[in-house]
Amino acid sequence: MSYSDFKTVENIKDKFKIPITSGESLFSETEEIEAGDILTEIFEDNIPLALNINTEKARSELIVCPVLVEVRRILNRKVSLFSGIDFNVDDTLGLTGYCDFIMSNSPDQVFLEFPVVCIVEAKNENIKAGYAQCIAEMIAAKIFNERTSTEVCYILGAVTTGSNWKFLKYEGGKVFVDFDEYMISRVNKILGIFVETMKKNR
Repeated sequence: MSYSDFKTVENIKDKFKIPITSGESLFSETEEIEAGDILTEIFEDNIPLALNINTEKARSELIVCPVLVEVRRILNRKVSLFSGIDFNVDDTLGLTGYCDFIMSNSPDQVFLEFPVVCIVEAKNENIKAGYAQCIAEMIAAKIFNERTSTEVCYILGAVTTGSNWKFLKYEGGKVFVDFDEYMISRVNKILGIFVETMKKNR
């Protein structure tokens, strides 16, 4: 079993006994951070290209990855970003496989080090279909951090098509799904959410 085998939120609830709730705006108070000139210029070509190609790989490479690289730049490259990395945490729980993107509050860009703070799951169209897999990866991140006695305030999850972004928060033994959904046109808000999370979990 691997992360991709978790198909529904009910699977997560049954296996891990973790409450999962929605209905609140989790980041309404989060300040926006203006995208730099490089990201703005990249998006002029990348967004229409990715949407016309309309595959998960194109959206991931052309939209999602540049956003996360921008987060790393804003934080003075003191955080690490991994793409398509194996994240085998607990085979007995099915917490194995690869994650689309992981961000850690370690500057080590060669090896994944603790604490893992953000998990990003890229999907082509159906965001809801990615919730269970993303939550499983967030649970794995918590276990990974605990093994090194590293505590974080919360673990941020994001499920995105590149054009649409939905955020989740694993905090206090519960998973919260943000009521709000952000379009890539609100990239400054999306950047703000990531940067706020990384700073709070230092």
